[in-house]
Amino acid sequence: MPIDFITFDIQYIKRKNMNISAKILEIFETTKVTDTFKKREFVVEYSENPQYPEYIKFELIQDKCNLLDNFKVGDEVEIQFNLKGRKWTDPQGNEKYFNSLQAWRLDKKSAAPASENASQPPSEEPEWLADKGEADNELPF
Repeated sequence: MPIDFITFDIQYIKRKNMNISAKILEIFETTKVTDTFKKREFVVEYSENPQYPEYIKFELIQDKCNLLDNFKVGDEVEIQFNLKGRKWTDPQGNEKYFNSLQAWRLDKKSAAPASENASQPPSEEPEWLADKGEADNELPF
C-alpha cells in the first residue's frame, strides 16, 4: 500500500468521531506508569451482533482517569474515543507496533421510556375472540 494512501486513512480516522455503545464488564484501578503519567483501563462488552459479543479494552489517561468514578459494572455507556498507534524498537532492534483505544468521554445511556400501553391490558376483547354462539363455533369440515 503506498504511503500516501496510509496517510490519508490515518487522517480520515483522526477526523472521524469514534464512538460505540456498550456495557461495562470490568473497571480497573488507576495505575501510575511513571511519575508524570497515569492511566486507568476498563473492559466493555460490545454487541453489534448479540450472537458474537466483542470484549474491548479502553484506557483513560491523566485527568480523564476519574471519568469512571461515576460508573459501575453493568452500566450501559456511550464511549467517545481516539485510536492511538505507536512504534517501539526493542533492545534487539526489532520494531513493534501497538494500538490503544483512548476514551475521552463517557455518558450513561438512558433507559428507553416504557410505552404507555405496554403495561395496560387491552380495553376490550378483540372481535375474533368474542363468543358469538354455537352456530359460529361449528367447524365447516
